[in-house]
Amino acid sequence: MSTSLPPKEKNHKPGTPPLVSLISGGVAGGVEGFLTYPFEFAKTRVQLGRLPGSLSTAPSSQIPKNPFLIVPHIYKSEGLAALYKGCSALVFGSVGKDAVRFLSFDTVKNAFKDPETGALTPARNMLAGMTAGVVASVCAVTPTERIKTALIDDARHDKRYTSNMHCIRTIIQEDGFKGLYRGLVGTTLKQASATSFRMGSYNIIKDFEETRGVEQNTGVNFLNGAIAGVITTLLSQPFDTVKTRSQSAKATTTMQAIRSVMLEDGVRGFWKGTVMRLSRTVFSGGILFTTAEAVAKIVGPILAR
Repeated sequence: MSTSLPPKEKNHKPGTPPLVSLISGGVAGGVEGFLTYPFEFAKTRVQLGRLPGSLSTAPSSQIPKNPFLIVPHIYKSEGLAALYKGCSALVFGSVGKDAVRFLSFDTVKNAFKDPETGALTPARNMLAGMTAGVVASVCAVTPTERIKTALIDDARHDKRYTSNMHCIRTIIQEDGFKGLYRGLVGTTLKQASATSFRMGSYNIIKDFEETRGVEQNTGVNFLNGAIAGVITTLLSQPFDTVKTRSQSAKATTTMQAIRSVMLEDGVRGFWKGTVMRLSRTVFSGGILFTTAEAVAKIVGPILAR
């Protein structure tokens, strides 16, 4: 009489519940957006380039080209509040953006993960990130980035906008509702690529570590997020530059933004602001994923009751 062997135990990793993804992503996005905003402000100032019609002797030309000197320069000349111009719009957008990104990513990941290990192949990790980036761009990122960029650009010269709501009303009055979606193409390209690289590479690294028994603690999460931030910045910077130009206070189309970058700085202009953005994304990647993992560990058991 033959005896059957017991089935091999599967190392099944449960999927992340949608509500946990939504909450952890939103909280992490808000924390990351606020803590790293001065870096984002400096990066945006660099990418906006010279003021329209400015001469080499104009005050705007006195702003340092070195992005690390922009923060102290603005602080001395315009005060601390200037460094957080447009911050509330970005933080609000970051909450929505990362809530949608984490929810979309985990939804795709849960659908296509390996039934035994709970992991995705590298290609599917990248595809899940790309899908999450497109959804986030349409639902949250484009309008909030448009408002943030317009506020920062307006503060350099016209100073027309008195608040976030005044900025929104003015944009809609002058350009219609579509004005809030100026730069949609550039933003979506940037978000699709950035989220694909960021969330894809983070999860590829994490899956690689877990299969080799590396404990996932705060330090490891931060390091993985920082590495993902470096990869994301270097590969998606041109999309970010075009997006910023097309969402300035004097709104332009995507093609006009590309031409203006080429005329001012040539091909290297598409990587303008890379150093400052890299400084931000190294920290933001670490902060984002560390916070998201920590919040998920707290919220998950509470919602499971």
